[in-house]
Amino acid sequence: MMRFLHDPPRFLFFTGKGGVGKTSVACAAAVELAEAGKRVLLVSTDPASNIGQVFGLSIGNTMTPIPTVHGLSALEIDPEQAADAYRERIVAPVRGLLPEAEIAGIVEGLSGSCTTEVAAFDEFTGLLTDDAAYGGYDHVIFDTAPTGHTIRLLQLPGSWTDFLAAGGQASCLGPMSGLDKHRETYASAVSALTDPERTRLVLVARPHASALAETERTLAELAGIGMADAYLVVNGVMPAAAGDEPIAAALREREATALSAIPAAIARLPRDVVELKAGNIMGPEALRTFFTPAPPVDTTAGEGGYVPLPDAPLTALVDEIEADGHGLVMCMGKGGVGKTTVAAAVAIALAGRGHEVLLTTTDPAAHLDMTLSGSADRLAVARIDPAAALEQYQSRVMETKGRSLDDAGRAALAEDLKSPCTAEVAVFQQFSRAVHDARRKFVVMDTAPTGHTLLLLDAAGSYHREVTRQMGEGSVGYVTPLMRLQDPTQTKVILVTLAETTPVLEATALQQDLQRAGIHPWAWVVNNSIAAARPESAFLRARAASERDQIERVQDLADRLAIVPLLAQEPVGIGRLGALTEPIAQHA
Repeated sequence: MMRFLHDPPRFLFFTGKGGVGKTSVACAAAVELAEAGKRVLLVSTDPASNIGQVFGLSIGNTMTPIPTVHGLSALEIDPEQAADAYRERIVAPVRGLLPEAEIAGIVEGLSGSCTTEVAAFDEFTGLLTDDAAYGGYDHVIFDTAPTGHTIRLLQLPGSWTDFLAAGGQASCLGPMSGLDKHRETYASAVSALTDPERTRLVLVARPHASALAETERTLAELAGIGMADAYLVVNGVMPAAAGDEPIAAALREREATALSAIPAAIARLPRDVVELKAGNIMGPEALRTFFTPAPPVDTTAGEGGYVPLPDAPLTALVDEIEADGHGLVMCMGKGGVGKTTVAAAVAIALAGRGHEVLLTTTDPAAHLDMTLSGSADRLAVARIDPAAALEQYQSRVMETKGRSLDDAGRAALAEDLKSPCTAEVAVFQQFSRAVHDARRKFVVMDTAPTGHTLLLLDAAGSYHREVTRQMGEGSVGYVTPLMRLQDPTQTKVILVTLAETTPVLEATALQQDLQRAGIHPWAWVVNNSIAAARPESAFLRARAASERDQIERVQDLADRLAIVPLLAQEPVGIGRLGALTEPIAQHA
């Protein structure tokens, strides 16, 4: 039995960088507990949940029994549905009592990303506190969103409780009553989250140095809100069944090196190791064997030659980007798919061809410095630091809006600026400046994990609507950041994914969200492709074969495609990053 499943408390939270396999680990844990006779509720608060795909049925925002696993039910909290319900709860009592213009203003005030987060959190707290609805379950397992979004979600209980207790006005949320009715609920949720008798935190990581460093930061942030009782699951370790060909041996050595240098804060945690599997984890049978060592692969599994791939080198995308002479390149996708690597490789290639390039990130957990490891001529690197941006924004507002207020007014304003929503506005202002710079040079942005990216774009959309409302639809002479993002001559959005089911599903959802905002992705990059690495062993060929369907799916979705092979050596440093934009040797 996995250590993290030994005598577990009622609530289990799985968290970690995107792409580490949280969904697989959480689903497998839910199956194991259910088949041990426990009643289990598996919950996703991820905007791009795919629990339904794992079990092969539609789940959604209602508790749904899993027919193939007795005692197991699942629930997906859809943040957008939750936001709609939250808005209606606030607006319904005043509809018909207030003028339509005033109601429209309330609805507009409740249509931003902050409302979506808090609305999802409203349902999230119920799972922790409503024994009448959920008390029949022995365990509630949370398959949470990628790390950045998880931290934001889990920080809400403490920050909202503190904010409401101090009497601050949550101005970005419209009427205070939407939250004030639940003051005791928030406090109870904080109590449950921080009580090791009721809640266990399970950190999931890949055996990679950057992922383990990120896990250490995650633990530090969650410990800051009182969630210090944690377990570590290292998922996707290269098994002996993968053989000893050069790429397998190199990857195994890289993983061993990373684990031997594991950060001290997580090295002390109880640890489980889960081996990489030859195929994708779909269905109850795959979940039942997920925690057991990988069995030998049939030696015929890799026969039939290499997986056929399109001729799709990353350098071809760089050629097209360079032709415009300047512009914004945004590498988007789920956390952990290699956005930082792809962004850095594109930026280095453009700088190497003589262009001025600014490489920047909005990711609070950026690995840009770690990935870049050096400097190149004509390449500038900048980071939009959310903490610094928030501090600057708060100071600026206090110095301007607060200047004419009395002491009581300034105190009220200072409390309002402590709202978790304020950070979104602060980061967006920094983001706007980077977009503006792309009129004169190349700006390559390594954006944050999917949930964060969508919030950022929603902020841009709100700004666009505000300018349009103030100046009129037919006005000319102004260009908003969203207009630049929507213009393919100014902005090229590159979706980065892996040739695996979950990352492709999530990137597909991101493309749909972008298109709703009037932004059409310019290209897709499939990163770390085993098939493109041309493996020899039966195990890795089986892994490569499992990529075929996903690569074909991406081909159907993408206007342009690049495939980056899995490399024996991590692409860290100017030289190795530069090699990513060299043509891939094609084999028959």
